Amino acid sequence: MQHVERDFGVPLFIRGKNKLELNETGIEAVRYAKKLLDEEKNSIRMVQQFDKNRRTIIVESCAPAPLWVLLPKLSSKFPDNTISSKLHPIDEIISDTECGRCDIGILPFSYDSPDLCSKPYLSESLSVCIPLSHPLASRQKLTFSDLNGFNCLLRDEIGFWTELCRNKMPASKFLIQTDASELDELIRTSTLFCFTTEFGNPSGGLFNNRAIIPVTDREANVTYHLIGKNLECYL
Repeated sequence: MQHVERDFGVPLFIRGKNKLELNETGIEAVRYAKKLLDEEKNSIRMVQQFDKNRRTIIVESCAPAPLWVLLPKLSSKFPDNTISSKLHPIDEIISDTECGRCDIGILPFSYDSPDLCSKPYLSESLSVCIPLSHPLASRQKLTFSDLNGFNCLLRDEIGFWTELCRNKMPASKFLIQTDASELDELIRTSTLFCFTTEFGNPSGGLFNNRAIIPVTDREANVTYHLIGKNLECYL
């Protein structure tokens, strides 16, 4: 206790017979000491988080397919870094990339900004899968207008594609499936339409009894663009 008082240069304790307690100055010293300890712990956490962020590449995408291509390349090029990825709405991807919360954003269109670089990366085209017994199965191509009103299966977590289908097919109902095996079973046994792209890779002849027909609307054929403040560092 004497060492502590000597360091502060003022008396901090009230000394009595077999008793030692803080005086008012000592109580105030304890309050400041707790504050300093909290600041020290917070500083350590902040430095650790900074170091983690420095070694983490954050990718936000509007759809899963570009991630399937980009993430293995990033992992190979930056083996010592953590790659963090997530599907996000388009407006959040733009805002997060502009403010630096995201290193690489992936959009279904080009994006011009003085603060961001934009580069075309990957194309993806939507097709509808229709039971062979359905009258539309003989068509060589279809539009969202042709499909509007027919009920469809949709896989969960497909990004902007879900909202696009809902907007372009307002008279249709969509059954969103979160379990891949249950979706596959419905595709095999039901007459509901479903969708795929060139990045869909179903196994076990999932579409054997369905016609796969391209959707020709401009919105159904996208070129993904990468955006970021320092894209050249990652590509």
